[in-house]
Amino acid sequence: MPQAFNVASQSATASEPAVRIQGVSYTYPATGIDSSAVQALDSIDLNIQPRTKLGILGPNGGGKSTLIKLILGILKPSKGSISIFNNTPTKARNRGLIGYLPQRIEADLDWPISVREVVSLARTCHRKPWAKPSVEDREAIDRSLELVDLQDLADRPIGALSGGQLQRAMIARAIAIEPKLLVLDEPMVGVDIAGQQRFGQLINTLQERLGLTVIVVSHDMRAIAAVADRIACLSRTLHFHDAPEGLNPAVLAQVFAHDVAGVFGDIHIDAHRAEDCDDPSHNPCGCDHTDENNTNNSEGNQ
Repeated sequence: MPQAFNVASQSATASEPAVRIQGVSYTYPATGIDSSAVQALDSIDLNIQPRTKLGILGPNGGGKSTLIKLILGILKPSKGSISIFNNTPTKARNRGLIGYLPQRIEADLDWPISVREVVSLARTCHRKPWAKPSVEDREAIDRSLELVDLQDLADRPIGALSGGQLQRAMIARAIAIEPKLLVLDEPMVGVDIAGQQRFGQLINTLQERLGLTVIVVSHDMRAIAAVADRIACLSRTLHFHDAPEGLNPAVLAQVFAHDVAGVFGDIHIDAHRAEDCDDPSHNPCGCDHTDENNTNNSEGNQ
């Protein structure tokens, strides 16, 4: 078995991984006489250290949703094992160690329920219907709403929120159980660049204040770059990309190399910022990118 990729944030010290994935493969069984089994994941090895923000980038059909379901304990590996803070995924989820933001909100937003009630369901859904939230529950709910800046909208009907507010309400719901791992599934579909940057800042704040380990899964490079400080590329198998300074043009170029290798074969990409380039063949127009950038910045400041 190959050595597992070890993913650690710049500030993380060596410790027991938050997530340990060892030799994991998953095959969907045949669903009928004329169908055949489909292998979604093949020999995934990955260790994610606590307080890391890992982005998993991959195409549709590349196995991202399958990997999320395995981490959440919804599916069990065909081969290999997964542990979340030394628990099986099912136990970790039942113990409130995993907060999850799904890609789609499967709920009737016309139901007359407030933002606070939606967030509180995360802590009370497994209790008896007549059980009231405890003092500890109410404090955790209030803290979650405050962290996502929805405290002033806590009593508003959930269906009256804007798209961005609704997303923050779902994040508050995910962190209300006080998890150690936050899993985000395609969290910025349809969000513009400014919105992606705001979302990335929110996740960074939550990660710092709550000490979270974060996994964000997306097919969108910008969404990954807005949140993650480490990146892995998943298309049935996994390629991990690391750099001491986190995401940079060279790391992103490695990811693109995997994407285009199937078209052009094995290639080499050397990506760098335009202002750092002294190769005249990379600048056929003869433009001075440094002066241009400075000019644009000065114009924008006028």
